[in-house]
Amino acid sequence: MSTTTINPATGEELTTYDDHSDAEIEQIVDDAHAAFDPWRRRPIKERADVIRAVGDLLRERTDELATLMSDEMGKLVSHAKQEVQLCAAICDFTADNCEEQLADEDRPLNGGRAIVSYQPIGVILGIQPFNFPIYQALRYSIPQLAAGNTVLLKHAHSVWGSAFALERLYHDAGVPEAAFRAIKASNDQITELIGNPKVRGVTLTGSVSAGTIVAAEAGKHLKKSVMELGSNDAYLVLADADIDLAVQVCSNGRIYNNGETCVAAKRFIVVDAVYDQFRDAFVEQLASIEMGDPHADGTGLGPMAREDLRDDLHEQVQQSVAAGATLTLGGEMPDRPGFFYPATVLEDVTPGMPAYDDELFGPVASLIRVADDDEAMRVANDSRYGLGGGIISADVDRAITMAIDEFDTGMVNVNGYHLAQPNLPFGGVKDSGYGREHGGFGIKEFVNVKAVMVADS
Repeated sequence: MSTTTINPATGEELTTYDDHSDAEIEQIVDDAHAAFDPWRRRPIKERADVIRAVGDLLRERTDELATLMSDEMGKLVSHAKQEVQLCAAICDFTADNCEEQLADEDRPLNGGRAIVSYQPIGVILGIQPFNFPIYQALRYSIPQLAAGNTVLLKHAHSVWGSAFALERLYHDAGVPEAAFRAIKASNDQITELIGNPKVRGVTLTGSVSAGTIVAAEAGKHLKKSVMELGSNDAYLVLADADIDLAVQVCSNGRIYNNGETCVAAKRFIVVDAVYDQFRDAFVEQLASIEMGDPHADGTGLGPMAREDLRDDLHEQVQQSVAAGATLTLGGEMPDRPGFFYPATVLEDVTPGMPAYDDELFGPVASLIRVADDDEAMRVANDSRYGLGGGIISADVDRAITMAIDEFDTGMVNVNGYHLAQPNLPFGGVKDSGYGREHGGFGIKEFVNVKAVMVADS
């Protein structure tokens, strides 16, 4: 089989790729397994130097990678450049800290002494989505390479060009060729790959449905897995919120990366006392965003990555309206080439609607009016998801307490919108998955935490 990538801004075909055959995939796995032992035995400082070189090459190739990502999935070039810079920062953080994070630990032992050691386990498979073509692949692979594992990447079909650009960059930086390989594989081939005894762990970023399938398959073979799945992150605008700040944070949180971000702000839960004021300013702000060519200066919203994703989002909007939601802004398919969808605002959103219950993976905002701050938190947690969220409040101390003690998510923003940070854990709870990446946590997800007990002689 073959796959052709498509420019979502124009609908034009880009490049056609032939899938790897079963035999080719088996050989890639065998090679990655063979590369594991020499790679794990290289001093961690040498591995760190290679990781640092990856970061240097990312900075050198920022423009090339940003253009490719924009062409393949429609993100603004400015956002694509920010993505590459984040990836370089992840390399820096990993290179600077991996030796300390993986250092042996001395522990007490009655009648002797004990050592806790963190040892790599082998070939790690990553199954990654389209929305951050370089970052999604790099955020799991760099810590695993630093830990001494070898890595396979099954990327989304629509961004295979980005996958192979990253593969070339890794190899140019000094990662052994077999230690990192991108695989062009079908779903059936991935199922076989998960079951391959030479693959020791699986990590996936994607939808809940995909995560359920992959986690079950990994579990069937007793393999460790990490799942970073979807969410419908709630941003609470409390009664004492600075409305100008709230509008800035919430609009950026909803529209960034064309709204195709797992930790995007999606449900906006606003206290009645400030609802009308926030709604009016928020709608005005979203209405002013220019939708167009992601390469052009001044564009604030590019196309969605694929036609089917755009169509699915529109259906979710229509279903919500049919169930009683009010369409306040947008919500109409534009008559133009490409897979564009306008900034859209839904009001009167209630349980049972896709706009309340599900993830709207695109530039659609769900506004929910609540009586007070307590109801705002209750509604925020009334979700099967739990990846991220936010609180906008003048009382920062109280907001921090709410974030820590009450918000049932893996990450919370207070008075701002931040994406992943190299030094902080990234991941969620409930249907948003399990496991953590970044911050020294991801590097230990696929290591053998080994206890060595030494008796006194």
